[in-house]
Amino acid sequence: MRAIKLTIKTKTKQYPIFIGSNLVSKLSKIISHHSIKFEKCLLLIDNNIPKSMIKKIKKSIKNKNIFIYYLNANEKNKNQNTANSILEMLLTKNFTRYDCLISIGGGITGDIGSFVSSLFKRGLKFINIPTTLLSQVDSSLGGKTGVNTKFGKNLIGTFYQPDLVISDVDFLKTLSKRELICGYGEILKHSLISNKNFFNFLKKNFSSIISLKSPFIEKSIYESCKIKKLIVERDEKESNLRKILNFGHTFAHAYEASLNYSKKLNHGEAVLLGMNSAIKFSNEKKLIKKNDYITIKKYFENSKLPIDIKKYFSLNDLNKIISFMIKDKKNNSNDINLILLKKIGKPIINKKYKKQQIKKFLKKELSN
Repeated sequence: MRAIKLTIKTKTKQYPIFIGSNLVSKLSKIISHHSIKFEKCLLLIDNNIPKSMIKKIKKSIKNKNIFIYYLNANEKNKNQNTANSILEMLLTKNFTRYDCLISIGGGITGDIGSFVSSLFKRGLKFINIPTTLLSQVDSSLGGKTGVNTKFGKNLIGTFYQPDLVISDVDFLKTLSKRELICGYGEILKHSLISNKNFFNFLKKNFSSIISLKSPFIEKSIYESCKIKKLIVERDEKESNLRKILNFGHTFAHAYEASLNYSKKLNHGEAVLLGMNSAIKFSNEKKLIKKNDYITIKKYFENSKLPIDIKKYFSLNDLNKIISFMIKDKKNNSNDINLILLKKIGKPIINKKYKKQQIKKFLKKELSN
């Protein structure tokens, strides 16, 4: 099918997202068509990216002066030391702010690439080529950048919109089912907070989407990005509405940090766990419609999504999880700020709870 184009219009920048197959071979043409001009470019590449895809990209932009930085992309390396190393390379190679950094990888690579681009001479041109389903539907659009610290995830960062996003579905063919499920978790999140019809589409076509069948995978990416686009355009800096994109994430980030960002639990799996916790908590507090709660619960079970918290944690981890939830960047008091669900397509923003309430809930979850 033909490539799908979606245009993001924020107060700071307007930029296109392209979704389709074999797009990296047309990279130079797309860059030229959208008047993105530069002489030098740094390719920030996740070292898991197939050499054949890198070759296509380099061939397409062969008229540019190309430098390459290979990144061992994991949450532990998503830190200031890595950002400083990339900045040093840009400075050593005498990049100007009119040159470009092109990120080729998943969300970690994109987050570091955009973070560095926002810092270098107060703004380097930035093109994002997300290569995982998770990054194609989530971190590649919206302009959030960030690195991790020992205190938690993404606690140091900026808002910096890209100049162009290329979501080439051919990258997805190299991913494991586990990685695809991770991306699917974010797609599911978007449907739950915004669009019941999309949720029903996902329920009906789950197998086709995970099998990367066309046009189901392209439609899922497009619809998911469209939901995030509408939210980001209305609230670029997360002053209010954009907070709904954090549905499940207060739990999720704490789960990741509690395991020290180990490979046992990746971000997408943490989001699925976090959404399940948020939905159960919504039900316990009698916030969510009973029918919708049962519908979501049955779907989680039937699709065999990884939602069992006890597979990853025990009661011994409870205090650690709570401590990371308290440090979450969305909190502005001693209370813990959660995004919860009233019904499918209707989230609740800024529900604050004492740590004892959440601790009691999680203790019950880990004990059952």
